[in-house]
Parts: sequence; structure tokens; C-alpha cells
Amino acid sequence: MFTSKANKIFQDVIEKYHIINTVDQPFTNVYDKNTHLLEHLLYRKCWIDTVQWHYEDIIRDPQIDPVAALTLKRQIDASNQDRTDMVEYIDSYFLEKYKDTVVKNNATINTESPAWGVDRLSILALKVYHMNEEATRADASDAHRSACQTKLDILFEQRVDLSTAIDTLLSDIENGDKYMKVYKQMKMYNDDELNPVLRSQK
Repeated sequence: MFTSKANKIFQDVIEKYHIINTVDQPFTNVYDKNTHLLEHLLYRKCWIDTVQWHYEDIIRDPQIDPVAALTLKRQIDASNQDRTDMVEYIDSYFLEKYKDTVVKNNATINTESPAWGVDRLSILALKVYHMNEEATRADASDAHRSACQTKLDILFEQRVDLSTAIDTLLSDIENGDKYMKVYKQMKMYNDDELNPVLRSQK
């Protein structure tokens, strides 16, 4: 199943990140895009999500220097754009893979594309990792660990459900029961022609 591979890659990425555990560490993709394109995209996607997860932790520090916070906000904006780009690359992979599929006359479209499901699966992997940290944290109270274990159990269930839904969607697309229609994310706030604040600075 596709999601078995994806979940394993996400776990590997998150564990690799936490060896050094800094947002500015160098990134190396262990998959060659010429021979393992899908794995390459999944690895990069989760790395972006993992770094951004920690950006979001840092920026919530009430003592953060305002200048540093603004710099970090710009990094988060750039990361969000990278995240969206990676989703579109992954969807392009699936569009190419299933381009010759004969779509049935009664085929229906899904509420989201496969890659946006993958996006949620990557974030879910991060939730599982960090909730497990809290559920096993030695300096936390028993009540805290118990509450976090309950949440972790729910996250595990959610991952099974989401994985099943993604695999089912891909199977339906492959069989012609569903069809893909991808809309590019028409973000406006980074475009100096579409954002009135940026446009006024030209």
C-alpha cells in the first residue's frame, strides 16, 4: 500500500531531524529523484513540515525578540509556499501515473486531491511523534502522561483511518471510479501584483 511506504518515510524523516534537532540544520534527501521520484518528494515534503513544526514552536516564545520574530515569520511564509509547491509536485506525480486510466462514465471527484491527503498524513506523523514524547516524558506528572497517551491512541486510530482513505482513493482513481482534477493554489499574498500592500511599494 502507498501509505505504508509514506508513513515509514515520514517516520524516518522525523527521527533524522531530531538527531540534531535544530531548524537550521542542512537538508540531504536520501532518495534520488531520478530513480525514486515519489520517495524523494515524500521525504522532502515531510522535512519541510518538520522544520515548520519547530518554527511554530519557536515563534510562540513570549520572550522572543520582535526583530527575530519578524525574520521567523518570513521563514514560515517561505516554508508554507514550499509546502504548497511540494503538494502540487506530488499531485503531478499521480496525474502522470494515472494519465492513461480510462475514467468510467459514473466516476466522481473527491473533495481533495491525493497529495492534500498526504499533506495531512505528514502532519499527523509529527503529531504522533511529539505526543509520544509527552506521553513518555519522565519529568511529567502521571496525569499528564495518561492524558497524552489517550490523545496518542486517538492519533494512531486517525492515522489508520486516513491511510485507508488515501489508499482507497488511489485505488479508485486507478480503477476509473474516481478522477483527479487539481487546482493550483492561487495564493495572492506573495504576489506583488495581487497583494495591494506589495503592489503599493513598487
